[in-house]
Amino acid sequence: MAPSRRAPARKCAGSAAGRAGSCSWRRRRVLPPAAAMEEFRRAYARLCEAGGAAPQEAVLRRLREPGAAPGRGRLDLAAQSLSLETCGALGRLLPGAAPFAEVALGDCGLSEEGVKLLLHGLCSNTTVKFLDLKGNNLRIIGAEALGKLLRQNKSIRSLILEWNSLGLWEEGFSFFCQGLGANSFLQRLDLRNNQINHQGAGELAMALKRNASLQELDLRWNNIGLLGGRALLNCLHSNKTLKRLELAGNNVPSDILKAVETYACCPALSASEQALDHNQDRQTILSETRSRTQVLSKEVLSLKNEKAKQFLDLMDTIDRQKEEIARSSRMSAARVSQLQEALDEQHSIMNSLKAKLQMTEAALALSEQKVHSLGELLSAMKQEQTSMAEHHLKELQQQKQEGADREGKLFRELSAASEKNLLLRNQVDELEKKCKVQQDQLFQVKQDLTNTTAELKLRAVQAEERLEVEKRRFKQSLEDVESLRLKEVDCMTQHIEASERSMQERIQRLEAVRIALEEELSQVKAAALSERGQAEEELIKVRNQARLEEQQRLEHLEEKLRLMTESRDEAQNCCLKQKQVVGEAQAKASQLSLHVDRLRRQIEELQQDLNSKEQEKVTEVNKVKVELQEQIGHLQAERTAQEGLKEKIAALERQLKALSSNHREALLDKEGEISMLLEKLRMKEAEISRIREEEAQRASFLQNAIMAYVQGSPLGPLSPRK
Repeated sequence: MAPSRRAPARKCAGSAAGRAGSCSWRRRRVLPPAAAMEEFRRAYARLCEAGGAAPQEAVLRRLREPGAAPGRGRLDLAAQSLSLETCGALGRLLPGAAPFAEVALGDCGLSEEGVKLLLHGLCSNTTVKFLDLKGNNLRIIGAEALGKLLRQNKSIRSLILEWNSLGLWEEGFSFFCQGLGANSFLQRLDLRNNQINHQGAGELAMALKRNASLQELDLRWNNIGLLGGRALLNCLHSNKTLKRLELAGNNVPSDILKAVETYACCPALSASEQALDHNQDRQTILSETRSRTQVLSKEVLSLKNEKAKQFLDLMDTIDRQKEEIARSSRMSAARVSQLQEALDEQHSIMNSLKAKLQMTEAALALSEQKVHSLGELLSAMKQEQTSMAEHHLKELQQQKQEGADREGKLFRELSAASEKNLLLRNQVDELEKKCKVQQDQLFQVKQDLTNTTAELKLRAVQAEERLEVEKRRFKQSLEDVESLRLKEVDCMTQHIEASERSMQERIQRLEAVRIALEEELSQVKAAALSERGQAEEELIKVRNQARLEEQQRLEHLEEKLRLMTESRDEAQNCCLKQKQVVGEAQAKASQLSLHVDRLRRQIEELQQDLNSKEQEKVTEVNKVKVELQEQIGHLQAERTAQEGLKEKIAALERQLKALSSNHREALLDKEGEISMLLEKLRMKEAEISRIREEEAQRASFLQNAIMAYVQGSPLGPLSPRK
């Protein structure tokens, strides 16, 4: 929807009350009639108060009337003088699925800005079928707003614009006619008493040539005149939908008026019965094309829903992977905290050992002091022995013996203390080595943790990239399907129009030939019987040949279908082989990354094969269509070659009907085959999504294997020491 020039009618974001008024109204659409009407009244009152104006009592009174209830589907505000604030509030409430199918705003004295706000809200409405704006004196801005409404709205079927003088403003009326030409949903238009002149009639004629939905047009009591009547009469030759055109009171000559009324009421009266049959066939073909387009649109919607489900499944798998990554990071953090606690315990053990070493060194120093004191005592005793007399020799010898014993004992104690010191030093060295080994292990664990976190982040980035690629691929597939549908619809419409033109030309030629042949019919009856027999034989041959070619084509398509099933079986076998390879890869932790890369390459090759198969399917369908068109061209050429007699014309017409029925059956068969191929394509896509889910499971298995490998590393024996 194009933005309006006035801010209050642009969005429901002018204020908090405005947002609560319109947006909450759109959210609460499924309500009982009385509750919906009460909600509509409250929303209207809130929006008026938010705009700084009181709600109009007349409008509230009309909204309380039983005829204005949403259950009856009619909003009747006719003959009420609506203010600008009321128009703005209604313009905010009408977008989307408003609870009204009919809106009557006749003789409301709407201003230009009020009309603009109201019609701006109706541009995106999807429920209003009937709109009455008579007697509002619409001018340039109103005509432009009406043109924009006709260009954007897809629900209005009947529009009443009586007594509005739209024809006085040439520029605005031209914009209105452009919108009418672009509209393909409006069926009834009332333009009485709008002062439309011959120039406005010319603009209307140009719009009617492009319009393909309008069935009733009322132009009474205007100023169209002779030129305008001729322009409208000429436009009826190219318009195929208009059934009723009222031109009374326009100063149009009676012959043109009768011709217009005759053509509008029954355009097939000027042609023969064959033209009437042709028009009936055209209507049936149009109905068939509409039904096919509906089927295709439903198919596209189903594809969109399936793609959305696949996208949601992919998002769920990504969320699960993120949760697993977070869980693994928490587990690694807990493991690191455990290792840190073990390291702290080792540090405490080292400190206790250092304290014991200091105590042993202090004891060694005390023993050395004792040895030194004993040496001093020994020297003193020697001096005393030399100074003492000989009578003390025995005592001295005894003391020497005791001193020697004590000295030996002290030497033994000293050697034991030194050995104990060496043992303690060896224990300290061993503990230092163990501490270094534990520090190296802790550093290795931290490095492994950083590597695993980096790898997990890289996988998350790769998963996000794959998600973006899948999003783009999904959008591209939707665009391709939509473009293919549009191309098929355009081709069908072009083919129908071309066949219609060719049939009209043939009908004219056949009419001329019929007049000439009726004069020669009495002369060539005998020859006609023989030629009729020959023509019937040729027709039988052509039918047999067409049946044989159709059977061959069906066998060819069945062979291709068989080849596609074989390729699908081969793809399934490849998937089984890939599963076996993945099972072997889980046993070999060192080769997991290489196997994953190889599986990804194989999946890409399968996707390329699927794309190539789809392209081959499209080319084969196009070839079949081209061959059918060529056969139809050959049959039509044979039909033109056999023109000559009245019986031959009737036989060829029967042949054409039979061929058209066969062609329709063949087209229905081809559509069934196309639906089967689309179903197979959906099965392929489901299989690819399943392979992707298996890939995600393999990634989770790989992550679990890495965590098991980290837990089974040399750090594992540290847990008992804790």
